[in-house]
Amino acid sequence: MTIMSWPLRRRRDPPVTTSRSGRHAGIVTLLLLVLAAVLTPTSSSAAGGTWWDPVARPAPDSQINVTGEPFKGTDSAGRVRGFVDAHNHIMSHEAFGGRLICGKAFSGKGIADALKDCPEHYPDGSLAVFDFITGGGDGRHDPDGWPTFADWPAHDSLTHQQNYYAWIERAWRGGQRVLVNDLVTNGVICSLYFFKDRGCDEMTSIRLQARLTYEMQDHVDAMYGGPGKGWFRIVTDSAQAREVIEQGKLAVVLGVETSEPFGCKMILDIAQCDRDDIDAGLDELYDLGVRSMFLCHKFDNALCGVRFDSGALGTAVNVGQFLSTGTFWRTEPCTGPQHDNPIGLAAAPAAEEHLPAGVEVPSYDADARCNVRGLTGLGEYAVRGMMRRGMMLEIDHMSVKAAGRVLDLLESASYPGVLSSHSWMDLNWTERVYRLGGFTAQYMNGSEQFVTEADRTERLRDAYGVGYGFGTDMNGVGGWPAPRGADAPNPVTYPFRSTDGGSVLDRQTTGQRTWDLNTDGAAHYGLVPDWIEDIRRVGGGHVVDDLFRGAESYLTTWGATERHRPAADLARGARATASSTESNPFTSYAPARAVDGDRNTRWASDWTDPQWLRLDLGATHRVGRVTLDWERAYAGSYRVDVSADGTNWRTVWATTTGDGGLDTAVFTPVEAREVRVVGLQRGTGYGYSLHEVGVHAR
Repeated sequence: MTIMSWPLRRRRDPPVTTSRSGRHAGIVTLLLLVLAAVLTPTSSSAAGGTWWDPVARPAPDSQINVTGEPFKGTDSAGRVRGFVDAHNHIMSHEAFGGRLICGKAFSGKGIADALKDCPEHYPDGSLAVFDFITGGGDGRHDPDGWPTFADWPAHDSLTHQQNYYAWIERAWRGGQRVLVNDLVTNGVICSLYFFKDRGCDEMTSIRLQARLTYEMQDHVDAMYGGPGKGWFRIVTDSAQAREVIEQGKLAVVLGVETSEPFGCKMILDIAQCDRDDIDAGLDELYDLGVRSMFLCHKFDNALCGVRFDSGALGTAVNVGQFLSTGTFWRTEPCTGPQHDNPIGLAAAPAAEEHLPAGVEVPSYDADARCNVRGLTGLGEYAVRGMMRRGMMLEIDHMSVKAAGRVLDLLESASYPGVLSSHSWMDLNWTERVYRLGGFTAQYMNGSEQFVTEADRTERLRDAYGVGYGFGTDMNGVGGWPAPRGADAPNPVTYPFRSTDGGSVLDRQTTGQRTWDLNTDGAAHYGLVPDWIEDIRRVGGGHVVDDLFRGAESYLTTWGATERHRPAADLARGARATASSTESNPFTSYAPARAVDGDRNTRWASDWTDPQWLRLDLGATHRVGRVTLDWERAYAGSYRVDVSADGTNWRTVWATTTGDGGLDTAVFTPVEAREVRVVGLQRGTGYGYSLHEVGVHAR
């Protein structure tokens, strides 16, 4: 979910195909259509009898406007084909108390029940509070959805359903083969919003959204003749996903994006959860079918600090941060080239009025761009818990400090399960993600911007042989590509062929409204194939080719994550000696403390250069990776040596730019019995101090 501030216009244009002759006539028509939906479900496949057409689609319903058989199978090398949306929110109409996103992704009562506005939006949108809070203006709009859709869905309408099941069906027919449904909510937004149908507990909402996703699968299955026969397939492992795609269907993966997972909020810097809560929460999510998740989102919590929002929206989110945690964001100068988003200083009166009397949003130094809060001890425990369960970790929305530590942890374990699904990490870290075997996707930007960013990272994708993804973030209150205009260069020409060449797509029609990407923008999920065609016309086929390889790359990351097993630590319990040991009458800093498996102990040296720590592994082993978890007294310059006999040494890795934290030295594997870490220049005025040193074969 990426809440963004977009200027909402008052949409009073008539529907593209048919205008209403009068309100009363529209009501009568609506009633008749509702009755038809309830009483007369019909077969849409009577004429063709093809596997991709349902045997009993309700009538009336949205059109799909795609002809041709969806492609099945893999290419000649056994790789799946197709697009991946790595970040979507199908069920967010059940988030935030249930009334912030209006309309449903499906309804057993038919499309008229699914695609209707929130009751408070009638008759003219005067009480569409969140519309004008996020976008300005007065929020007024025609509330009628089905069958006229005069004002919504639209690319700049942030509070109306965009994920109706038939629109997702069109995206599948257009070549998409993986969809990540992130279960999402925010307890603070829920508590502040005027209208709600239910409580604001985040985990309760996550459970409900997971259940409804399975019910949507059942809803689609029923149209195709029974369980397992529909195109919408929830998968819980990568092999199952490949089987689904082999059948030509859509593999749906469950993820979680919420601000206080497992109740792990923070109040006045005090965690409101413990390790037992984290273990119980991860186990529950895994049992629900969740395979990827964010540990923090929008507000700092007991697990990690967040990447800031900017502009007036940043001010509003910072107010929410205060209301949730009792503290505003705190910043510090960044220590490297990576930085968090700048905090906007623009006023947000509608949000600030919720602050207690006398409390104001602080100002921030422009040179202090990084969140002081990184990954906490509980956050590190949660990361390691996800690794034990073979789950993929989303690092978008994490502060630079938190994301950096997460990448350090994953690199120390050679763990590939890392995702950046919608352009919310520092882009300087893209190669670190690829080097681990992770996956990246870009937010659903306009075609020109999308192509520019895709071209910027194309060299890395070529180097690592990976495809690319997109994150639509639909129903995520973010805003989507505006129309380029019918007179823009290289507009989408209807009808057009899908990327695989086997299907033809015309303009999408639902009820009395027909959408054209050129003049309507990306108004709903059914226009994802049209947006991809626009990318092809703007940027050429190479970007779309990378996107078409996205599903394979995503599943490669997922499969490697499932297969990952921790490498044996050859240093655990090894005989350790050192050049010196800091003396302390209350505790021991002996060399063996660096290989005892306890991150709360450490070896510490005298406060001089150089110093060394030497490990005897007890026998000759193949060694290719050494991990070093530094205490605050770290090495700015050091090297790693190995020896087969304890006499003849050679250097296999060195750095002059050490910055502390968790380092991973990877080198061509060699046969060695002893490993030596040699500190050449201290990074602080203290000595050298290591919590743990690990030695691994790979």
